[in-house]
Amino acid sequence: MYQQMIFVNLPVNDLDASKKFFTELGYSINPQFSDENAASVVISDTIIAMLLTKPFYATFTDKEIADSSKTSEVLIALSAESREKVDELLQKAVAAGGTASDKIQDMGFMYGRSFDDLDGHTWEVVWMDPAAVEG
Repeated sequence: MYQQMIFVNLPVNDLDASKKFFTELGYSINPQFSDENAASVVISDTIIAMLLTKPFYATFTDKEIADSSKTSEVLIALSAESREKVDELLQKAVAAGGTASDKIQDMGFMYGRSFDDLDGHTWEVVWMDPAAVEG
């Protein structure tokens, strides 16, 4: 069966710093699709974050590039296999220079936290109890 992929393209201020940030979270960089203008961050087999320098990002759109440190342009949500993995990824993000949100979503069957990366893009990390999803 065909597995559809998602490529999230994000403008970044400092490509090297952003690459370091995401590798410190445990993700890898695919050198085949990376150069001085872009880095391909492999989050999973079907999720890729393309970090693009702002001048390169601007070649793909006629719109003004949002200042994501001041304006929310998107909320990127990633699943986690457990509540502990949610906390673990959040701790890694903060240790790598990200900013944690004070908000914790804890509904018992669902647990989530969020952080902003170095450029202010918001990443949510969420665990859902498999029994709740099935039921």
